Amino acid sequence: MKKSKIKTILLTEDDALLIDIYSMKLREAGFRVEIAKDGEEVLKKIKEKIPDLLLLDIVLPGISGWEILEKIRGDQSFKKLKIVILSNLGQKNEVERGLKLGADKYLIKAHYTPSQIVKEIKEVLK
Repeated sequence: MKKSKIKTILLTEDDALLIDIYSMKLREAGFRVEIAKDGEEVLKKIKEKIPDLLLLDIVLPGISGWEILEKIRGDQSFKKLKIVILSNLGQKNEVERGLKLGADKYLIKAHYTPSQIVKEIKEVLK
């Protein structure tokens, strides 16, 4: 049996409380968690080391999640990177935009508990 390596999730979130909650849940589920609090940091961190999955907030200081998504999906070196948007933006057009720009999944924060978010992430990483 092949030993699966620990998957790394880059959590993009600027709310300290949510960072604590999500990172704790993800670590409990066996993931390695990196944190980026703004768009600049996301882009810097994925250039250094590509995570297995980017958990991306849309409303961020500086570079927005939309811009990050466009940059990543426009760069062939990140084509294997899974991206799950986790946002409070829940309008149908925003969800469609996220998926059209290349997100693997779009989760609306208010609709999911942290445990459900972990479950969704595991599905995407299968």
